[in-house]
Amino acid sequence: MSERHQQDHHDHRDHDKHGGHDGHAHHHHADAGPRLIWALLLTLGFAAVEAAAGFWSGSLALLGDAGHMVTDSASLGLAAFAAWISKRPPTQRHTYGYGRVETLAALANVVFMVAVVVGISVMAVRRILEPGAVNGEAVTVVAALGLLLNIGVAWLLMHGEQTMNTRGALLHVLGDLLGSVAALVSGAVIMWTGWMTIDPLLSLLICALMLVSSLRLLREVLQALMEGVPVSLSTEQIGRLLASVPGVASVHDLHIWTLSSNRIALSAHLVVESLAHWPAVLVASRQALAEQSITHVTLQPEPLHNTVRWLAPGEQRGVPGS
Repeated sequence: MSERHQQDHHDHRDHDKHGGHDGHAHHHHADAGPRLIWALLLTLGFAAVEAAAGFWSGSLALLGDAGHMVTDSASLGLAAFAAWISKRPPTQRHTYGYGRVETLAALANVVFMVAVVVGISVMAVRRILEPGAVNGEAVTVVAALGLLLNIGVAWLLMHGEQTMNTRGALLHVLGDLLGSVAALVSGAVIMWTGWMTIDPLLSLLICALMLVSSLRLLREVLQALMEGVPVSLSTEQIGRLLASVPGVASVHDLHIWTLSSNRIALSAHLVVESLAHWPAVLVASRQALAEQSITHVTLQPEPLHNTVRWLAPGEQRGVPGS
């Protein structure tokens, strides 16, 4: 077994004796599933309206945006499925539960969005090189309706549970919202000036903004999948925080990782001045970590054998009596 799993196993076994494992780690906010389903239905429904309007008006821009919204509907469906399966309780084979599925869904959504950005960018460059006729009036009307719809869908997702999964879905919706703004502006410009190149130029600008947001979320998703320390936390800071708890002489074997979007886990060995004081040390340590939003905690007490307050990763532990 890995070191972390050995620690978890030991702490589960000695739970009643030491109280080293925090069993109250499942904290869920308002369920994101229904909001994602509503977002899916609204987005897919308007995609059908937009496609019909595109055929009626002969607008390739509207047909392209309808296709974009269909891909977004697929991403919302994936997010809703991940939100549902992540609520399943832990099993003997998956003792942490299925929360990591939301992270995988967020990764799929980011990759999907990058592919959409690349596709739209290629089409925009072709439009710049070979401008095509666009029905400005049809684009303006349908884009205005799409803007209102996307504002409503974004509001739904922003006022629900915030996870990497819902943020990945929201990224697609915001991309649609910005696309509606761009279509609205380009439709108005085409109506009043006849300048067709404005449409692909605005599309490239929106693609650049979407790409920046996608890469930012991708960094967070990969950090979670690699079981790295969440970007909002510092290993050294948390180590010094634990070392400052009264009764703690030093801290080593500190690990911090992400279980799911709303669950951060930590395991550590605390060298205590007296094992008799361990219950008080444990309560104080849990409280200090809870203030940092770390709720899934496994702490292993050890008797005093050195006076080092905090050992950063890679540092050598002090030799007893040195």
